[in-house]
Amino acid sequence: MKKVNIHINGKKIICDQKESVLQAAIRNDIEIPHFCYHEDLPLGVRCKTCLVETDNGIVTTSCDLTVKPGLKIKTDSPKVKKLRDENLELLLADHKKTCSKCSKGYFCKTARLMMKFKISGTKYHKDKIDKPIHKFGNAIEFDPQACISCNKCVEVCQNIGIGFLRLEGKGSKTHVAYNPDPKVDCIYCGQCTAHCPVGAIREQSQISPVEKLLKNKKDHAKGRADKILIAQMAPSVRASIGEEFGLKPGSNMEGEMVTALRRLGFDYVFDVNMGADITTYVEATELAERINGHGKLPMITSCCPGWVKYAEFYHPEILPNLTKARSPQIHSGGAYKTWWAKKAGVNPKKIVIVSLMPCTAKKYESKFEKLKINGMYPVDHVLTTRETGALLKKHNIDLPKLKKGKLDSPGTYSGAAAIYGASGGVMESALRSAYYFVTGKELKKVEFKAVRGMQGIKEATIKFGKKDIKVAVATMAKNFHILIEEIKKHPKKYHYIEMMACPGGCIGGGGQPYPNSERIIAERTKALYKIDEKMKLRKAHLNPQVIDFFENYVKKLPKTKQDDLLLTRYWKRKKFE
Repeated sequence: MKKVNIHINGKKIICDQKESVLQAAIRNDIEIPHFCYHEDLPLGVRCKTCLVETDNGIVTTSCDLTVKPGLKIKTDSPKVKKLRDENLELLLADHKKTCSKCSKGYFCKTARLMMKFKISGTKYHKDKIDKPIHKFGNAIEFDPQACISCNKCVEVCQNIGIGFLRLEGKGSKTHVAYNPDPKVDCIYCGQCTAHCPVGAIREQSQISPVEKLLKNKKDHAKGRADKILIAQMAPSVRASIGEEFGLKPGSNMEGEMVTALRRLGFDYVFDVNMGADITTYVEATELAERINGHGKLPMITSCCPGWVKYAEFYHPEILPNLTKARSPQIHSGGAYKTWWAKKAGVNPKKIVIVSLMPCTAKKYESKFEKLKINGMYPVDHVLTTRETGALLKKHNIDLPKLKKGKLDSPGTYSGAAAIYGASGGVMESALRSAYYFVTGKELKKVEFKAVRGMQGIKEATIKFGKKDIKVAVATMAKNFHILIEEIKKHPKKYHYIEMMACPGGCIGGGGQPYPNSERIIAERTKALYKIDEKMKLRKAHLNPQVIDFFENYVKKLPKTKQDDLLLTRYWKRKKFE
């Protein structure tokens, strides 16, 4: 594409010919406040806050101002300041009063923007909307009082193929509502929360109960606390949490996070990657059995609770195809409350596990009665990446300035676990182990690049000795439907399918830092593959901790206990269930 030169605040910027001034500014880390613009969604020009002044003295919105050779722009001229500040005051009227995050001290990017531009939010007052906060399961909530009608949540819900959210009303009474159609339901993926610029639609916070546990821990004398607090971090969190502290997407903060979590007061810091290796082992074993004629094909992954909710609500006929394997956070949580508790000599009922997740649907999953082990939930609380960042900031923990810590044992994980967060990663991980379970030989070339990437649907044929294993990967509901219809028409077309509700997989999850765009997701994804590339251990079934878990604990349990620890089941869901 042809390049053109413009000047923003006197700085020369090289731009693509068709991009907007706002896009050029974002790409060059020049802050122009904006709310209704998202690079992956249609242009709205609603909020009128991304104002700039051109060299001929005209103040205009930068989101729809296309660059042209020689264009000169000011982002903070007196004219811009006056109009921008007025628009911000109107847009964010009563924001601090109505926002539950602000009232609890968990400042989001909107609050920081208000502080930077000295916007009080008290100059004007909004008419009170006579609608309560609507809760979507135990995962998400929508507060109409905080909504600025930017429409991003509705657009992304439509874009992923669900259409649960929609606009109702006319003119000034236009508002976000949910679709009352009994055949349409939310899958709790949280993409709406990752695209809302003001936190009006957000995760249901579990920061307060986690803080209470940490405070109780500190109030007890060392060694006398009645709870053992364990934090476990998902693969994607380490590659995205840095964004909450101003770092570039894809900054690997694993070591710093270990130090931060210990500073908060957690007794142990483990890793969901350990659970990912368990999931891979269970799933790869099942895939090998199905390929050898013992089970229905194609087998479909089940570690994404958003996808599972979609299947249970929209396509229950496909449920026999889903693997019986539990998800990584549930596998590791269960392992820590059984196998590890026995090894450590602790009472499992004292263990409290907090998962740090890139996902809102993991909150929903964590409270499934069907997943209980010995009467205990494997995971007690789930914090999204955004919540984790807010918790650290509230406790004055500056993540980038911390020294790197090391995970507690059992913290060993394989490279196969690290890539679970990327679209195609679950499949690639399982294929590395399934190859061994099918052929009896170790795979030499472990990378399956054909299943990687941001495409909505990917297909590949993998050689398992003399067998051709046909696989597919899909992200987002609109692509689930395409593959399910293909399975119905051609039941023998695939052996194995990975389904993930969010664009790019978990790395683009609904609990990730705002903004959540394909460009940013791609950078986060690179970090996960880089972790895998540097690992000596790259296959889950060779993880010594996983081997110990299965050989010295699981196999000694009665079959029913083994199933309770490793497997799950599915059924048709009703709306809001």
